[in-house]
Amino acid sequence: MAERGDEHRFGGSPPLSLGVEEELLLVDPRGELVCAAEEVLESVAGTLLAERVSAEIFTEQIELKTKICRDPGEVLEHLGQLRRAVAEAGFVLLACGLHPTAAADEAVLIDKPRYKVVQKDLGSLLRTPPCGLHVHVGAPDAEAAIGLANAFRLYLPALQALSANSPFQAGVDSGHASARTQIVRSYPRFQVPRHFRDYAHFLEVADQLVAAAGVDDYTYIWWDVRPHPNLGTVEVRALDVPTEPRTSAAIAALIQAIAAKELDRPTDSPLHREALEESYFQAASHGLEAEILFDSERPGPAPEVAARVLEVVRPYARELGTEGSLEEIERILREGNGADEQRQIERLDGIDGLLAQLLERSR
Repeated sequence: MAERGDEHRFGGSPPLSLGVEEELLLVDPRGELVCAAEEVLESVAGTLLAERVSAEIFTEQIELKTKICRDPGEVLEHLGQLRRAVAEAGFVLLACGLHPTAAADEAVLIDKPRYKVVQKDLGSLLRTPPCGLHVHVGAPDAEAAIGLANAFRLYLPALQALSANSPFQAGVDSGHASARTQIVRSYPRFQVPRHFRDYAHFLEVADQLVAAAGVDDYTYIWWDVRPHPNLGTVEVRALDVPTEPRTSAAIAALIQAIAAKELDRPTDSPLHREALEESYFQAASHGLEAEILFDSERPGPAPEVAARVLEVVRPYARELGTEGSLEEIERILREGNGADEQRQIERLDGIDGLLAQLLERSR
């Protein structure tokens, strides 16, 4: 690993601070994918945005990264500023887990050293750019980070059911609420991680996996939730990117409140990794219609489970002053997630109408 032992940065930023990353598609005004990632990076080079915009493995995709934020209000402000700045530079963004109409062979891979080994390993699995939302939460120390990573696994099915936003692929309904998840599940090292005994156990497992994969460090381990020693955070990676920044900020608020709860009152759960992996799959496949696990060995309807998660963490959001940000989560429970909204629009306006609406809302 690049960082070992005491060389981590846990405790380097305030506990429960937030950092959010949105992976977004680059398209033309009609919504068709364009290979413009390098052009975007050139346009922001030498500006304050240079550290906040980065390329991904596909040339039709960029990642926008907030600064370290105290609360979801700052997250929303930063994400809005970043999307506007890219638009003002002359580029069009599309925010959803997968492009709803692009053919699988349209994607072009970026030519950068970091991605050579990824391209070699994944080959034809890299068919279309999957766009995720990554939420980092500051951890006070290494052992607390491991405790948070273990606990977040229990919440992944509910978070997935709330955030699923990619039902369409290559112009047809995939049958999944998150087709993005089904694609990245074909990649290596995309999975719910095991329960770690402590930080030393995490280092041991990560080192063996890095060696087996023939990669440089743990940043090539793309677990659904992972400790991130280089940044001093725990990173939740298992989510489709929302179409609107307000939803990204709301999910960050929920994750921050979960972290506050787990630091104060850790959950002792009997659920094993295999059951959580299956429950996460059910949420990705069926969205809010799934039966998922959380605090019991018996699954329950996803809306009821998500509402129970809200009930558990709401006192912590209230203490953080972020309870208002959870109203967007409550709206999702009333009206449906992004996948539900996309399907409703497609039924009324067709696939071209859906693409047009996604373009407008992404702005």
